Parts: sequence; structure tokens; C-alpha cells
Amino acid sequence: MGEFTSTIETRLDQAYKGLEEARSSGDAFLADALTAEIEDLRRLADDHGIPIQR
Repeated sequence: MGEFTSTIETRLDQAYKGLEEARSSGDAFLADALTAEIEDLRRLADDHGIPIQR
């Protein structure tokens, strides 16, 4: 696994955890921001042929 792939996966893990926390605490703004970040990271991964498990 390359450094780029590892970075994408790490950032996705952090974003998903943050999203879960934001939803639990009722922070809709943060949840929306993290959802957008997740979409961007998933698109970036797809553009580079990185398989994402989630």
C-alpha cells in the first residue's frame, strides 16, 4: 500500500469517526461538512483506483 492510499484511508477513517460524533452530538453543520469531505475523499480514491471498503 502506498503512502497516498494510506493517507486517503486514514483521512476517511477520521472523517467517518468525526461524522458519527457530530451526529451523536446533534452538530448538523459539522455533520454536513464531514459528509462533503467523505464524498470528496471517496471521489479522489475512485479517480486513482483505490478500493474503499465502506
